Amino acid sequence: MASNKAARDGEKIWKTNVDKVNAELVTLTYGTMVAQLCSDLNHKYAEVNQQLDKMGYNIGMRLIEDFFAKSGVQRCGNLKETAETISKIGFKMFLNITPAVSNWSVDNKSFSLIFEENPLADFVELPNDGRAQDELWFSNIFCGILRGALEMVQMQIEAHYVSDVLRGDDSTEMRITLLRYMEDEMPPDDE
Repeated sequence: MASNKAARDGEKIWKTNVDKVNAELVTLTYGTMVAQLCSDLNHKYAEVNQQLDKMGYNIGMRLIEDFFAKSGVQRCGNLKETAETISKIGFKMFLNITPAVSNWSVDNKSFSLIFEENPLADFVELPNDGRAQDELWFSNIFCGILRGALEMVQMQIEAHYVSDVLRGDDSTEMRITLLRYMEDEMPPDDE
């Protein structure tokens, strides 16, 4: 029931509350940025993945404010609600896609987002250097965005890709694991 409401809310927000940007412009700009990172970091793909995650983290820390302001969504009560909100409202609102939520762990602390489509990966071919297919997670910025956004609502998570169609896999799957709920913490130097 809540899943259907989230889907309706996501569609409504996409149609009424979000400024739209040309998808090809975003795709090509992101692709150029990843290519430049690969070049700057001498095709050390583990470092490229780290930089994409770090960039995403910084984006996510700021994007969550826009999400709450435009969506009107209240704080979620548990990880299942959070997963549905991310999938059906967050991704819909910002990218007009709705990844499927699946593969819940027995303890309900981990789940997967399965992407049928990924606008960042349109028109993309990974470098044919014998390593990119095994080492580069092209859309790793999404992992950082989720980490940054959820940290702002006191949820420490780990996010990583398990598979990617750009690597020749059958699907693109991101795995999200809740590490802990964070207490409101003051920075060490603040009183």
